[in-house]
Formats: sequence, structure tokens, C-alpha cells
Amino acid sequence: MTAALVLVIGAPGAAGILLLLAGRRAGRAAPALAIVVAGLTLVAAIAAALGRPDLALPFISPTGASLAVDGLTAVLLPTVASVALLVLCFAAAEHTGPPARFHGLMLVFTAAVMLTITATSLPALLGAWEIMGATSYALIGFHWGRPETMPAGLVAFTVTRAADLGLYAAAGAAVLAGSGWQLSGLSDAEGPWLHVIAAGVLVAGLGKAAQLPFSFWLSRAMEGPGPVSALLHSAAMVAMGGYLLLRLEPLLLATAWAGPTAAWIGAATAIVLGLVALAQTDLKQLLAASTAAQLGFVILAAGIGATAGGTSQLIAHAATKALLFLVAGAWLTAVGSKQLSALSGVGRRWPVIGATFLIGALSLAGLPPFSLWLAKDAVLAVALEHGPALYAAGLVGAALAAAYSAKMIAVVWATPDRRQRHAIEATHWDTERHGTRHIPSTAAAPLLVLAAAAAVLGVTALPGLSGPFRALLNAQAQAQATAGELAASAVVALLVAALVWRRGTPRMHAAAGWFGLEAASRAVFVRPLFGAAAALARADDRLEETVLDSRRRLESTAHLAARVDDQLEETVLDSRRRLESTAHLAARVDRLVQHALTGLVAGISAGGRWARRTQTGAIADYYAGAALVAVAALTLLIVVR
Repeated sequence: MTAALVLVIGAPGAAGILLLLAGRRAGRAAPALAIVVAGLTLVAAIAAALGRPDLALPFISPTGASLAVDGLTAVLLPTVASVALLVLCFAAAEHTGPPARFHGLMLVFTAAVMLTITATSLPALLGAWEIMGATSYALIGFHWGRPETMPAGLVAFTVTRAADLGLYAAAGAAVLAGSGWQLSGLSDAEGPWLHVIAAGVLVAGLGKAAQLPFSFWLSRAMEGPGPVSALLHSAAMVAMGGYLLLRLEPLLLATAWAGPTAAWIGAATAIVLGLVALAQTDLKQLLAASTAAQLGFVILAAGIGATAGGTSQLIAHAATKALLFLVAGAWLTAVGSKQLSALSGVGRRWPVIGATFLIGALSLAGLPPFSLWLAKDAVLAVALEHGPALYAAGLVGAALAAAYSAKMIAVVWATPDRRQRHAIEATHWDTERHGTRHIPSTAAAPLLVLAAAAAVLGVTALPGLSGPFRALLNAQAQAQATAGELAASAVVALLVAALVWRRGTPRMHAAAGWFGLEAASRAVFVRPLFGAAAALARADDRLEETVLDSRRRLESTAHLAARVDDQLEETVLDSRRRLESTAHLAARVDRLVQHALTGLVAGISAGGRWARRTQTGAIADYYAGAALVAVAALTLLIVVR
């Protein structure tokens, strides 16, 4: 079974990279190859879910990068693989392109999601997280030639990347706490490190799941192609934020604050983004806001330990939202607009597509017997155990889901007369692109499969039948929704939907602009951060200039010192030469003086010897000598005068 685990990640990853490298040369074969690989991935995912393999790869430690399939993974692997296959089938029917680049990126993205689901260690999770973020940026900005696309992709990328820093902070804290690389050991950290890890994981999960205050990036992500939204924002990237918190639920519950914080943020997102969805006039924007709102129930479940209910919500939402996004993309292609004003009555014009959209919208509304009705109530039943306030908040979020779903149904299944229909076609169609007025019949097949899943997947949360599902997830026994609670939520949803159907929805300008979340984020976070970055850059420039100026001064001083040293050396050498010359001269004079003194001494000695000869002791000799001296003196006197 290890081969199945390798294949479920390696097959889409390798095929996607090959398509990206082949480029235009693989254009015609790309859709078929992608579908075949996605089918193979689904088979491998089912095999891995049944076999529960594990795999450990060396990274820093012998098991630093480890993968495994447990109960939660066994549920999500086939879910993601199935949605990916159906989305790629729809994209092939719609001729989304350039095909090689599109299908290559979708396959690599799918591989990253599969790696995220199977990762049981921080290195494997971080690697998958990075690949998933990079490919999502490329997919959201797929039509990079459009001026609005790349900025939208950049906003989505930077916001999620900022939140991803929490996961890196958690990884660093885990290492410092000595908890090791394994995800299962994070809750064993002690002291302040446990709180740092929990906070980092919570921020990363909230950012990826587009929860408050990060929700606005999902609005910008709607610039991507319809199949991209159907995969990324149903079962894949956005859902992975909820999956992360479900996976690390023991970590959240190990602190006194992380679980309740997650629960209340999830409930608040369900309400706030529900209001945002209700105020939208663009179908994809409505679906985007509803995605964040519905994932709020998953985050709520993670915060209160309702793993089974949260997982049911996750898989039911995956099928429901993939269906709705694909239909929205099909209508955008057909009529050239995704504005609700342009979609009045389109369900009747394309009845098969409209019927599948109706099933998805009824599921999203939480109406019985569709899947999100049961999944949502499984979460609310546990929320009631944690207090009536949390339950009431969740129920308000559920009522808003019924409201914005009813709004979609009322528009799509409206019955404009012929004059109104012609006016809509003349003034509202082709406002965003040129519509084809055609939806391929082959596109209906994946929509029908998703509609069936949206209708029945809630059985995993059905009271009395949810036991095996809870056992599969190894989830603790918790409260189940009673018949009264199920009936109450159904009545609330029906009443709200009927009210919206008859009265419409009020205009909420603040909610239509996503409550200014992006502007607030720019004011509170982006501008101060950029301001701090600019100030640091200026300080860095000044420091660099100071260092360079000091370097120039030091170089000038060094050059001056070198010149002084050269001059001093020359002076010393010249003085040495002069001293040597003086020494040589002194030596010669010394030798001359020595010779002169030697000669003088010799002369005096000779004179002494001569004078000694005259000393005979005879007086006659002395007289004779005196006479000679007198004669010599007289002669000298005469000569001188």
C-alpha cells in the first residue's frame, strides 16, 4: 500500500510538471492526460484509504518528513481526488486554456493538497503548504494578460503568505520546546511554547480558510477561471485551513483559549460573511463569501472538538461548492457575465444545468434532506453543549446561509417575460466577456455527479448512522442533533428562504463592500508594515552611507599614512646613508690620526735616543755643546735680521 501513497502524490505531481515543461507541444493531449492522471489518483486515493499506509523519509532526522493515512486522511483523500477529477472533466469540456499550463498547474496543485492531507510531520506539511500557495497564485492569476488578474492573485498570495508565517512560528517554537517534528507531538509542548505553537497554527489555519480578519483575499481570488475556483475554494486550498485545525484539534484544546477563540471566530465569520454574501450582486462574489461563511462552521467544529461534525461539513461543502462554482463558470462563459442581473431566468434556459445548481443551492441553504443540513446541525449540536450563545451564533449563520441561497435560487429560476428577457440580454449580457450562448453537453456529466454528492453526503452526520463515521475518524463520542434540533434548523431555514423569495433582500452597502476588510487591513497592517519597512530601508541607507563614508575616510587616512610612512622610510634610509658615509670618513680620519700619532711617537723616540747619546757625563762635552748652540743661535739671528 505504500505504492498507493506514493502514487496519490507522485502521479499528479509528475504529470503536472511534465505538462508545464512541454508547454504548447502538449496542448491537445493535456486535457485527456490530466483526466487519466486524475482518475489514477482517485484509484490510488481509495487504495490508500483502505490500506492505511505510512512512509517516513529522512529530513534532518531519519523520519523528519513522514506521511501516513489515518481516518481523517482516509475520508479526505478520495474527496479531494474525486472533486479534482470532476473539475478537470468540466474544464476539458469547457476548453479552458492554454490547456498544458492550466492542466499542469491543476495537477501540481492537487499533488500539493494530497501531500498536505497525508503529512504527519512539520517539514512535510510546510513543503506542501508552500507548493499549494505558489500554485494557487499561478492559478488565480492564470489569465495574466487581464489588468485586474495579477493584482488579485498577488493580494490572495500575500495575505495567505502573511498568515502562513504563523505555521513557521509554530514550527520554530516546537523545535525550541523539544516537541519534535511530528504533528501528533505538538500538543505535548509545555509552558509558553505550547501557546506560541497553538497561536501560530490558529493564525495559519484562519488565513488559509479565509476566516476573519483574512476573508477579503477570497473576494480577489474570484478573478481566476471557474474551474480554479471550483477546486481551490471547495475541497482544496481554502478547505485545507479547516483541515489543519481539525487535524490539530488536540493542540487547540490543550490550551484554555485557542479552542474557544477558534470557535467564536468561526461563528463570527459565518455571520459576517453571511451578510456579505447576502449583499452581493455578483454570483462568484456571493459564492466566495458563502465559502468563508460555511468554512466558519468547520472552524467552529475544530474549536469545540466536534471532529466528526466538522469533517462532515468539510466534505459536504466540497461537493456543494464545487458544483456551484462550476455552474457559475459555465453561465459566465455562456452569457458573458456573472452579475445576478444578467442571470435572471438562466436556470430555465439551461434546465439541466439549472437543476444541478438548484440542488447545490438547496444544500447550501441547509434545507432537508440535503447534505449541509445534517452536517451543519452535527456541529451545532456540540456547540449547544458549550453554551447557548455559541449555538445561537451558529444558528444565525445557518439562517443567513438560507437567505443568500434563496437569493441565488430566486434569480436563477426567475420567470422574466419576453420583453424583460430581451432587455436583460441586450443590457446585461456580454458585459465582462463575449458569451458563447452555449454550454457543452459533456459539461453536464460532472455537474450531475456533484449534485448527487451534494444531496447525499450528509448521511455521515445522520443521527444513528454517524457512529461508524465517528469510529473511522477515531473521534470521541459527543452530542448528536436531536430530532427537535434538526426540525428547528429546517424550519428556520425554510422561513428565511421563503421570506427572501417573497420580499427579496435589503441593500447593505457596507456588506456589499465586504465591510471594508481589505481597506481596514491596508490601514491597520499593510501601511504600518510598509511604513516600518520604508523607515528601516531609510535607516539602512543611512547606515550604509555612514559606513561607506567611514570607509572612504579610513581609506584616505590609510593613503596619507602610507605616504607619511614612505617619506619617513626614505628619510631614515637617507639618514642611514649619510651616517654610513660619515662613519666611513671618520674611520679614514681615525686611521690618519693613528698613523700620525704613531709617526710622532716614533720621532720622539728617535729624538730621545739621539739626545741620550749626547749625555756622556764629561763636562768638556757639555761646553762644546753649549758653544754649538750659541753659534747656531747667533747664525739664526743674523739670518733673520
